[in-house]
Formats: sequence, C-alpha cells, structure tokens
Amino acid sequence: MKKLFIVLMMAFCANAQAQDIFNEIKHKAFDAVSNEQTLPIMKQINQFKLDALNYLAISMQEQMPDAPVLYLDEQALGLNNFITAYIMQLVKMNNMPDAAQVKITKIFIDASVSNPLFNDKEEEPAHSYLNNASSITRFSLDTDWPRALAAVQAQLKD
Repeated sequence: MKKLFIVLMMAFCANAQAQDIFNEIKHKAFDAVSNEQTLPIMKQINQFKLDALNYLAISMQEQMPDAPVLYLDEQALGLNNFITAYIMQLVKMNNMPDAAQVKITKIFIDASVSNPLFNDKEEEPAHSYLNNASSITRFSLDTDWPRALAAVQAQLKD
C-alpha cells in the first residue's frame, strides 16, 4: 500500500510539473495583456497567445483526453517559438519591399492553416484571428504549432 501511495504521488507531481511550460507562457502573456504600459502591438500578440493556449487546453480536453500532459507543453512551446519567429521576421521585413513582406507573412499564415491539430469543424472560433484583417497574428487557433514552425523554417530556408 505504501508503494502504491508513493507511485501515485510521483505521478501526481509529474503531472503538476508537466504543464510548467504551458503555465509559464500563459502567465507571461496574461501579465503583458494586463499591464497598462505594454505597447498595444505586444498586447495584441499576447492576447493571441492567451486565446491560442486556452483553445489548445479546451480542445485537448475535449478531443484528446488521453494525450500525455507533456503534449500540452510541447504545443505551448511550439506556439511561443512560432510567434517569436514571426516577430523576428517582421523586424527583418521592415526595410523590405511590400511584395516580400506579403510573401513572408503568407508563409506563416499558410503554415498555421495547413497544419491543423484538431481539424476543428467549427471554423468560427478556430479562424477568428485568421479572418480578422486588422490582427497582426492572422493565424488559425487550430494549429499543430511545432509542425507549423517546421513548415515555416523549411519555407524560409528555400
């Protein structure tokens, strides 16, 4: 009985720690959105992260309840890296011609849409940012973020 208790406690601790990355990214995004001094563009980017992480957590609970909890961290880290790569490209594109800027932005948008995680039939919530022309983060919430990042990196390498 004592061994079973120890095993259960270890499993519980592993699950609690397994979402550390997810929780850290979500916490930082929330802080940025809540801070009055955060630049509006950074608030918009962090609001997207919050919405994407919430969508991810809810959709995983509904559609992938047996997925390992580390999978949530992998997706959160992929999202964060995807957004970081996008921001870095935006900075690099500052002095590029408009056509080049559109092409690179389209690579990110296409990678997001072409790599769904849940194949959500309800496009309205999943594509709420995608269909918003004023959004800087015009990506699908239904995205397999590590796969989308790999697709972007492959396209940018060419």
